[in-house]
Amino acid sequence: MNGGVISGVSVSHVDASVDEIERVGGDSEREIVRDLLTREDVEEAFALRTCNRAEAYVVTDDAAAGRRALRGFAPEVRDGAVVDLEHEAAVRHLMRVASGLESLVLGEDQILGQFRTAIEEARAVGGVGPMLDEALTKALHVGERARTETAINEGVVSLGSAAVRLADRQLDLAETTALVVGAGEMGLLAARALAAAGVPRVLVANRTVPHAEHVAQDVAAEACAIGLDALPAAVAEADLVVSATASPDYVLDEDAVAGAGETLLVDIAQPRDIDPAVSSVPGVDVHDIDALESVTSETHDRRQEAAARVEAMIDAEFEHLMERFKRNRADEAISAMYESAERTKREELETAFRKLEAQGELTADQRETVAAMADALVNQLLSAPTKSLREAAAEDDWTTIHTAMQLFDPEFGGDPPELPTGETPTEIPDDADVPQHVLDRLNDD
Repeated sequence: MNGGVISGVSVSHVDASVDEIERVGGDSEREIVRDLLTREDVEEAFALRTCNRAEAYVVTDDAAAGRRALRGFAPEVRDGAVVDLEHEAAVRHLMRVASGLESLVLGEDQILGQFRTAIEEARAVGGVGPMLDEALTKALHVGERARTETAINEGVVSLGSAAVRLADRQLDLAETTALVVGAGEMGLLAARALAAAGVPRVLVANRTVPHAEHVAQDVAAEACAIGLDALPAAVAEADLVVSATASPDYVLDEDAVAGAGETLLVDIAQPRDIDPAVSSVPGVDVHDIDALESVTSETHDRRQEAAARVEAMIDAEFEHLMERFKRNRADEAISAMYESAERTKREELETAFRKLEAQGELTADQRETVAAMADALVNQLLSAPTKSLREAAAEDDWTTIHTAMQLFDPEFGGDPPELPTGETPTEIPDDADVPQHVLDRLNDD
C-alpha cells in the first residue's frame, strides 16, 4: 500500500430500510465513483450498491479530508442508518462484506460477484489506485477463501432460496405456478431458485415490464413478464407468490389478493411489500422474513461455526495488510525526512563552499572534510526521528507520521537540486534502519 487513508460510509440493511438504501448516491456505481473523484483531496474512490447496501470509499491524505468528501453521500438517510468507517474499520468491513458476513443471509454467494463488478466499474473511471487495489484484492481473496475453505455458503444462500425452501414444505413445487413480484436482484434470485426447485411456470411482475422480461428470460422455466396493473389476475392464477420489490409502499393489499383462493405468499422485501391486513383474507397464508428463520435454522450452527473460521481468516489477513501499510507509511515519512535534509544539506554546502572559496581555493581534502561534517550532522539529527517514526507506525500513531510528512514533504515529488560538483549523497548510517528504496532514491543522483 502507498500513502493515504481509506475512509468509508455504509448504508445497509442492518440499520436502513430498502427505501433509504435506494435514495443513496447516484444511479450507478460508476457514476458515484466518477463524482467522488471530482471532490477535493480524493485520490481514489470505490462504490458498492446492492439491494441491501450502498457504500462508498475514498483515499485521501487524512481522515478529515475523507469525511468531507463523503459528507454528501447519504443526505436523505437518518443519521442512525449511516455508518462512517475510518481506515482500519473500512478495510476490515470490506473483507467482511466480500466474505458474506455482512449479508442479510449469512454467507450468501451473490455479494462476491457484485463486489467484483463494482471493482471493475471503479477501475473503468480511474477510481482504483494502488491503495484501494490492495485492499479490494485482499477482500476478494478472503471472500474466495471463505467459500472454498469453510461451509459458510452451504445450504440456504439467499432470501429467495429460503422462500423457496419454505414453500417446498407446503406445496408440491412440480405442480405450482409461481409469481415473483419485483425484478431487482432479490426477485431475480427468487425466480432462479424457483426454476431450480422444479417450478414449471413463473410469472414475473414489475412496474417496469422490460425489467421483468429480463428476469423471465434468465430463468430455466416457462416464464412471462407482466406489469403491476395485472397483479390481481396474476395472484389469482398463482399458487405461490414471492414478493421482493424496493417499493416504500405496500404492493399487495386486500383488494389485490381478494380472488387469490388457496395461495401461499412470502414477503422477502424490506420494507414489507404485503399489507399485514392480507392475512385476514380467506385461504391466504402469508409469511415474512422473520418466518424464514425457521428455514435457515437448519444450517445455522454450521454457518456460525464457519463464520467463526472466516472471522479468524479476516483477522490474519487484516493484520498482515495493516503491517504492510504501517511499514510503507513509515517508509514514506522517513524518505521525505531524508530527502528534505539532503536538499537542505546541499544548499548549505553550496553556500559554505562559495564563502570559503572566496577566501582562497579549497583543496579536495578540505571539501571532503566539510561535506563529511554535514553528513555526520544529518545522520545524528535524523537517527532519533527515524526511530520515532518506526515506533509511531507500530503503535498506529498516524498523527505523528502525518505531521512528519507535512514538515518534511512540502514539495514531495519535485526534482531534487543537483549536487555540487564533486559532492556525494548523504550516507545514512546502518542503525538508522532506512528502507532500501529510500537509499536508492537518495543515491540515484
